[in-house]
Amino acid sequence: MARLADYFVLVAFGPHPRVVLEGGLDLTPASEWNQAPAVESQRGSGEGQGRILQRFPEKDWEDNPFPQGIELFCQPSGWQLCPERSPPTFFVAVLTDINSERHYCACLTFWEPVETPQEAARAEDSVGREEALEEGGRAQLSPTALAPAGQLFAPKTLVLVSRLDHVEVFRNSLGLIYTVHIEGLNVSLESVIGNLLTCTIPLAGGSQRTISLGAGDRQVIQTPLTDSLPVSCCSVALLFRQLGITNVLSLFCAALTEHKILFLSRSYQRLADACRGLLALLFPLRYSFTYVPILPAQLLEVLSTPTPFIIGVHAAFQAETQELLDVIVADLDGGTVTVPECVHVPPLPEPLQSQTHSVLSTVLDPELELADLAFPPPTMPTSSLKMQDKELRAVFLRLFAQLLQGYRWCLHIVRIHPEPVIRFHKAAFLGQRGLLEDDFLMKVLEGMAFAGFVSERGVPYRPTDLFDELVAHEVARMRADENHPQRVLRHVKELAEQLYKNENPYPAVAMHKVQRPAEASHLRRAPRPFPRLDEGTVQWIVDQATAKMQGAPPAVRAEQRTTVPSGPPMTAILERSSGLHANSARRLEVVRNCISYVFEGKMLEAKKLLPAVLRALKGRAARRCLTQELHLHVQQNRAVLDHQQFDFVVRMMNCCLQDCTSTDEHGTAAALLPLVTAFCRKLSPGVTQFAYSCVQEHVVWSTPQFWEAMFYGDVQTHIRALYLEPSEDQPPSQVGEAPVHEEPPSALDVASEQRRLWPTLSRVKQQELVQKEESTVFSQAVHYASRMSYLLLPLDSSKSRLLRERAGLGDPESAANSLVTSSMAGSVADSYDTESGFEDAETSDVAGAVVRFINRFVDKVCTESGVTSDHLKGLHVMVPDIVQMHIETLEAVHRESRRLPPIQKPKLLRPRLLPGEECVLDGLRVYLLPDGREEGAGGTVGGPALLPAEGAIFLTTYRVIFTGMPTDPLVGEQVVVRAFPVAALTKEKRISVQTHMDQFLQDGLQLRACTFQLLKMAFDEEVGSESAELFRKQLHRLRYPPDVRGTFAFASGAAHTPGRAGRVPKDKGPSLRTLSRNLVKNAKKTLGRQHVARRKDSSPSRELRGQPPAEDQEDEISVSEEREPSTLTPSAALKPAERLTLSSLVERACCRDYQRLGLGTLGSSLSRAKSEPFRVSPVNRMYAICRSYPGLLIVPQSVQDNALQRVSRCYRQNRFPVVCWRSERSKAVLLRSGGLHGKGVVGLFKAQNAPSPGQPQADSSLEQEKYLQAVVGATPRHADTSGRNTLSGFSSAHLGSHVPRARVTTLSTPMAASVSRWTAPRGKWGSIRASGRSGGSSVGVDVGSRLAGRDMLGPPQPNGAPPDPGFLRPQRAALYIVGDKAQLKGVRPDPLQQWELVPIEVFEVRQVKASFKKLLKACVPGCPAAEPGPASYLRSLEDSEWLSQIHKLLQVSVLVVELLDSGSSVLVSLEDGWDITTQVVSLVQLLSDPFYRTLEGFRLLVEKEWLSFGHRFSHRGAHTLAGQSSGFAPIFLQFLDCVHQVHLQFPMEFEFSQFYLKFLSYHHVSRRFRTFLLDSDYERIELGLLYEEKGDRKAQQVCRSVWEHMDRLSKKTPMFYNYLYAPEDAEVLRPYSNVSNLKVWDFYTEETLAEGPPYDWELARGPPEPPEEERPDSSAPQSRRRVVWPCYDSRPRAQPDAISRLLEELQRLETELGRPPERWKDTWDHVKAAQRLEARPDGRGTPGSLLASSAPHPRRSLGVYLREGPVGSTLSLSLDSDQSGGSTASSSRQAARRSTSTLYSQFQTAESENRSYEGTLYKKGAFMKPWKARWFVLDKTKHQLRYYDHRVDTECKGVIDLAEVESVAPGAPTIGAPKTVGEKAFFDVKTTRRVYNFCAQDVPSAQQWVDRIQGCLSDA
Repeated sequence: MARLADYFVLVAFGPHPRVVLEGGLDLTPASEWNQAPAVESQRGSGEGQGRILQRFPEKDWEDNPFPQGIELFCQPSGWQLCPERSPPTFFVAVLTDINSERHYCACLTFWEPVETPQEAARAEDSVGREEALEEGGRAQLSPTALAPAGQLFAPKTLVLVSRLDHVEVFRNSLGLIYTVHIEGLNVSLESVIGNLLTCTIPLAGGSQRTISLGAGDRQVIQTPLTDSLPVSCCSVALLFRQLGITNVLSLFCAALTEHKILFLSRSYQRLADACRGLLALLFPLRYSFTYVPILPAQLLEVLSTPTPFIIGVHAAFQAETQELLDVIVADLDGGTVTVPECVHVPPLPEPLQSQTHSVLSTVLDPELELADLAFPPPTMPTSSLKMQDKELRAVFLRLFAQLLQGYRWCLHIVRIHPEPVIRFHKAAFLGQRGLLEDDFLMKVLEGMAFAGFVSERGVPYRPTDLFDELVAHEVARMRADENHPQRVLRHVKELAEQLYKNENPYPAVAMHKVQRPAEASHLRRAPRPFPRLDEGTVQWIVDQATAKMQGAPPAVRAEQRTTVPSGPPMTAILERSSGLHANSARRLEVVRNCISYVFEGKMLEAKKLLPAVLRALKGRAARRCLTQELHLHVQQNRAVLDHQQFDFVVRMMNCCLQDCTSTDEHGTAAALLPLVTAFCRKLSPGVTQFAYSCVQEHVVWSTPQFWEAMFYGDVQTHIRALYLEPSEDQPPSQVGEAPVHEEPPSALDVASEQRRLWPTLSRVKQQELVQKEESTVFSQAVHYASRMSYLLLPLDSSKSRLLRERAGLGDPESAANSLVTSSMAGSVADSYDTESGFEDAETSDVAGAVVRFINRFVDKVCTESGVTSDHLKGLHVMVPDIVQMHIETLEAVHRESRRLPPIQKPKLLRPRLLPGEECVLDGLRVYLLPDGREEGAGGTVGGPALLPAEGAIFLTTYRVIFTGMPTDPLVGEQVVVRAFPVAALTKEKRISVQTHMDQFLQDGLQLRACTFQLLKMAFDEEVGSESAELFRKQLHRLRYPPDVRGTFAFASGAAHTPGRAGRVPKDKGPSLRTLSRNLVKNAKKTLGRQHVARRKDSSPSRELRGQPPAEDQEDEISVSEEREPSTLTPSAALKPAERLTLSSLVERACCRDYQRLGLGTLGSSLSRAKSEPFRVSPVNRMYAICRSYPGLLIVPQSVQDNALQRVSRCYRQNRFPVVCWRSERSKAVLLRSGGLHGKGVVGLFKAQNAPSPGQPQADSSLEQEKYLQAVVGATPRHADTSGRNTLSGFSSAHLGSHVPRARVTTLSTPMAASVSRWTAPRGKWGSIRASGRSGGSSVGVDVGSRLAGRDMLGPPQPNGAPPDPGFLRPQRAALYIVGDKAQLKGVRPDPLQQWELVPIEVFEVRQVKASFKKLLKACVPGCPAAEPGPASYLRSLEDSEWLSQIHKLLQVSVLVVELLDSGSSVLVSLEDGWDITTQVVSLVQLLSDPFYRTLEGFRLLVEKEWLSFGHRFSHRGAHTLAGQSSGFAPIFLQFLDCVHQVHLQFPMEFEFSQFYLKFLSYHHVSRRFRTFLLDSDYERIELGLLYEEKGDRKAQQVCRSVWEHMDRLSKKTPMFYNYLYAPEDAEVLRPYSNVSNLKVWDFYTEETLAEGPPYDWELARGPPEPPEEERPDSSAPQSRRRVVWPCYDSRPRAQPDAISRLLEELQRLETELGRPPERWKDTWDHVKAAQRLEARPDGRGTPGSLLASSAPHPRRSLGVYLREGPVGSTLSLSLDSDQSGGSTASSSRQAARRSTSTLYSQFQTAESENRSYEGTLYKKGAFMKPWKARWFVLDKTKHQLRYYDHRVDTECKGVIDLAEVESVAPGAPTIGAPKTVGEKAFFDVKTTRRVYNFCAQDVPSAQQWVDRIQGCLSDA
């Protein structure tokens, strides 16, 4: 029983402590209680404060003191006077006292008039008691005070204070008191209040109690059935109506996750109801933070508290809540919930969120399900508001049952007596529910509400309620109903019935009878204010009742306590498949087999299974299986293993633990904890090593929460055993109460039984049980102190492993995580450091940290488990001793473990070295890790996991080499080799390795090379940090030697290096050394003279500054034919040294090529042959003019040598324009130079005076202008008389327009058909175009548009192929200057339009470097891609922009090729003239001249353009220390990639193979050969490299030239030869250049792990030997198959092409026959020659021949083809060689479509036609056209000779009618005829129209053709 009301209080308006009235009267509050309120007439209302007039009883109850601050809560908005009467108001405020008990303050407020001073004076004359009672309501004002303007009313409040929540009873009771007062009923107020204060009612049980307050009233009080279920009336339903489902769910989640919630409303009762409703939803959890449903205005600062709260505030104060940044505001009147940005409210886990939302919407709107029905039922039964309230609560009750199902299985009962101590294993609960990542449940379980839930509901023996039944028995039903909304609704209604019955067990039994005041009674003038009550009367009534209560026996309701049911074990809320590691029975079987093999000693079998086991252990079931299997092998807590078994077990344990989180939610670490102290091995007599010393590296061991959960679990087990032991002997005595358990009872069942028996036990027995439990906890604490020291102290305590950095070990705040603050751990641990005798600082550091960690743990668990303080002190003293003892044990273990023989590591495999290569550092043991290339690790192709591999890293003078074997035993005994030249190293960085191998590896190194190799390695533990550092230093020293002499190319042949003192034998003539010295000396002298001369020349130019040159003045560049003896000396006058220099220069590649091109020889140039337009000039023979140019240069005949020096000053690095190639057909020349200086050298001399505005930069370009005129003069003219020699026919305004372009004539004859073109929109290459000439006319529009992308040029060519060459009009310039946009501004345009500028934008070297870095990372990423598959690789490839740069280079080169082919000369003048210029010039020559596509020609091209013309190989390759900062720039590699792209498109045009290009790509950076060292010929001469000495000395030298090396290899093997080589004479290649047509070079991506890079041929293995017959007696034939693994084997070696295979077979057979094998090249040449002779009698060659050179590749060429027709010859450009004719644009477009059909038609023979005889003949075209190979068919039936492009061509290209043939006669070779055939192979066929010239492949076939044709003629 409990009091209905504890206190009755009367509170009235009182003045504020200091109020100044209008008249200036200072009113200070008097001390009397009945001081009248002050009046403020100006505002019509006054602010005051509440004063308690009376309270009953006046003394506090002992069990319930009077709550403070009631006067604030009576008027939450403040005490204020009101100008008019308001109706009485009622609300219930809630106050919470210091003991967290809630007091319900029911407040009924009414208003009374404030009396004026006159009324007060009149009232003084009235009778006594009335006056005394009325004084409380009057203002005692002086007569001088002004009268108020109108009547004011003051509030007065009746307050009822109770600990019970009966709102309606309070409303009725206070209403009755007010009614008695206002209606003047004849009832004593004192008796009514006394009766109210003495009324007692039961708390729960469902009983009804009728009360009366003595005023003729009657009330029935209904108590709930269970007081644990909240009473909500209609508050929950109202809350949902006000805010809606989503908002209420947000508030629900916010309250559970401890956020601040603020309700706003204009109604106080609504605020109270909303807060009550929210709390009702939280059941079964209790809200334990600040709860103030109605907050007074004076206390608004409470909203800034840092703790969570649920508070209601009147809406009038909404403005004051605006600045609260972390408060969720719910506006009940507006129906909104505002969540600040900085607040994250986690939602319910799915699918519970969506299920709850769905059910709530069905409950709130039952018609929702029927809204779409065609025939809805006529009426829907709607629930009452009270019933709907219970249904909504039922939904949330189900939600909690689903969330917390199975929670009792995670309770640990730590103590049973004297009071139960329960702990909850949060990690296990989350793990088993599958909600580890769920933010909501994690926060709920960490909250204080859930802690209260565990301590309240975790008790095993207590009264149960609806939630206990639901969570124990209804879980299965809820899971079954999930997908059936009607069944869910039925369940909700059942629960709602029970909740409703709890509040209303006997509905409408009795009628209430309570008097109420009449309508509008508050408006009547009250006869008198509320009277002062007599305290004595009320107190007497209270005392009487108290005395009566004390005499009566206490009515104690017996609580029905039972064992709380645990319910079914938990299941995951959402069944998630574990994806890749879904553990099938097969995987578990593998785990079991492996463990059984380990313990049976079958180590080889176990090793095979181990990788599969380690993969399977990623899954939870496999880990559980492993721990169960290992437990089976532990007997009596110990399992002694041998070393191998121990290693296997430890490795599997580590694999299990490495995926374990710090909280160990799946119990893996918990299951392994007893095992790590059980498995051990004997190291020596008396020394045993346990597994725990090898599994310490995991974060779980340093997590306090893990140890606490483990401790409580073990304590529960032991306490359960404590009570089960005695009961096992006797039959259970309490059979009647609980059913007999078939399985042993759980700990909670045992605890429940013990709690039931506890009151029946004697005090002595009770004390004994308490002591037993405490000693159990104490012994477990000691045990865990030992266990923790095992796993926290490192094996080697001298290594001060920083345990403090591991979670929680160092800082007590993070580790304690407990409510215990008065801990002894800190003080004991601190004193321990000084007193325990740890001398060694480092040991003490580790040990001290461990002791502090264990002490904090012991402190927390023992305090929570109720261990006495004496025992706790004893524990703190023991911990340091335990740690110290363990350290001493570990020292012996560590000492013995170091004596163990190391694990059998694979033997180090020594690499094979080249001659001259020496080992700098012997093998360091490392692991080679996967580097992101999938194939090496098994990859998508499904090969073996070759990486990681275990082996050693070797550093030699030439290479970094890894050799080793894969760690995966399934791969077998494969050797893995990865190597690259030291010189190719581009980046080296330290890495920390996370991968777990056999041991834990920490230090790693990643080396990246520009040969696309990457060594990502981790050093073995036996490699010390000093060795690793030494390796890095030596690597750095070898990579960047101080001088080029330190490179391998020099060091390998150091004994023979020329130039070493004492090594050069004396020679009568000048030796190489002398020559080099003389050259350098002369060059320095000349350079010095040049410097002086430059200074002397500067003064006259200063005088003539800014003036145009006089007409009679001689030009600065002389073009006269007079020879100036000062600069050009006849050869007779040259000194002997210079003559030797010249003779050596003549032997260089440049001169040989000049001679081949017909550009002259040195002799002819010195004799100044007038007929030659160009000459070889020796002006740079001493490298005086330009150090980076070769000694002999081709210049115009008309320019004298002394002028060249002045011209050179205008160009960067003095690299003035020189001729490097001449077209044999058009005689146009290709020139190269550096870019122009910013303003020219002349501009520098004139810089002091600004040039006149009229002639900007006019004079600065005069010198180069004259030189260019000389070049133009030396070029044969192909100008048309029809117009100006320019390409600039259009202004740049037309570039982007869609108007038709001018008619562009083709390049064949003046009367050729013209082709109309349409301009397309501006392409992305618009930036290359010229922006206009400085003189005003547009620059190079056609050239610009040619570069602007294919859409600008005629019919669109999708592949990036050049369009019809007719885009170049005949009105072309004689010279085009291709230069950088920025540099060409300084060049004055040619007034005669003889040359034209083609400004383009080129990429800089830094862009090439950046692109190459990205390409490297794309091809060799270094780590596995985040997203598997090709997408990430292709994305990073695109980001690198490497292919875009290749595209630009090819595009510019094709442009230059077409200009040259059209007869115009081109000068390429980009950057300094040694990077992009070299790339473009080399590509142009390669595309234009078939000679450079041969082996010899390509070598000549590289030697001439790259070596002689001074590409800076050393600088770009960062060969020495000086170049380290600049880094590697792959200019030459980019050129080779371009060649590779062309090679792919024209495979029959190149004599060399793709391997040839890869070989050069590898060795131009390897520094193995001297070819690509240094930056120019000058530097090579200075070092004595350029000219090899003749005679005996040459034989002694190591092969230092890459060309010689390749020549030697070519003689042995055809690896550099292209079998498809079948060139067409004078073929100009025009490759497609769009990025879509480019392929990533496999040089970047392929690798061969079997032998390393295949480019050091001496180190590569030979072809695989056929397997030997091991069992000769076996009749079964031995298989010759072998597996070829991607990324491991070299496919060309394992499976060579057919021709190579046949050649090898030939050599092998010849060797077997004892004959010296013929060279492969000779064999090949014989076969080709024989194939030409092999013709069938009908004239057709062998159809299957691979060697037929007459069948071109489908993309063999792209060019101009001639078609004979009746109207003369016309030109058209076709994409393929199958187009039959037509010059219209449509025919060109159709060509691309036909190319695919051609590919298919190649495989069909044209048998349907009549072919009497057929074969290949060379046919000479029309006038000035070259010879072409054609397939001719002699048709006797049709009497004609047809010809086709090739044998499989289906469209005839031309017909010779035999009826028109007059004669067939022998012919003679003409210009351009095939050179390899004899003169008798030529014959002519004369017709009535013209004479056809033919040439057969050899003489016999020519004779056969003549005979056949004459036979046809005679037959006719």
